[in-house]
Amino acid sequence: MIRNWLSAFLVSLAIGMVSCGGGAGESGSSGDASSDMAAAELPIIALDDVKPSQSGSVWQEIANTLITITYDRPVARGRELFGGIVPFGDIWNPGANDATAIEFNRDVTINGNDLAAGKYSLWAIPDPNRWTIIFNSQADVYHTPYPGEETDALRFMASPRLGEHMETMAFYFSAVEKKTAELRLHWGDTFIPFEITVP
Repeated sequence: MIRNWLSAFLVSLAIGMVSCGGGAGESGSSGDASSDMAAAELPIIALDDVKPSQSGSVWQEIANTLITITYDRPVARGRELFGGIVPFGDIWNPGANDATAIEFNRDVTINGNDLAAGKYSLWAIPDPNRWTIIFNSQADVYHTPYPGEETDALRFMASPRLGEHMETMAFYFSAVEKKTAELRLHWGDTFIPFEITVP
């Protein structure tokens, strides 16, 4: 008798949850329908119209400091990169289309240099042995021309290193430990490490 009562109770409870919309399947199915509608509203881009350097972003929290990099990712495609399509000694924005932007929600130290919280465009002057790295306060600009030294927030020298081939340019955090991190700019077999320390 208790078993019959318990079975009847569970069936009633299940029916009540479904009719009130309280079941997990109910909320999941409405979410799927809206995401299906959103995907259906996006146009399909023809292959010839896809931009060659696709957009990307990476973010990292270090302690309670948030760092976000937004950029377009050029592809090597067998070309000679540094000293080739990116001439040595010229100012270059590591990316394509819009200038690569990096944002810090708190003051940070990069390779021993202080940089205030804010959003910056990132530039470099490649050289075979030493690169000049530039954080410019004009964040929302196109990748050319360079906004000018008068709006630079920080310049420092960094040494390029050799690594595995990276076909599509990437920014990534290779290490994060407590209040320090290493951010890398990596394209082809060259990468530049940025040692970041947060308060």
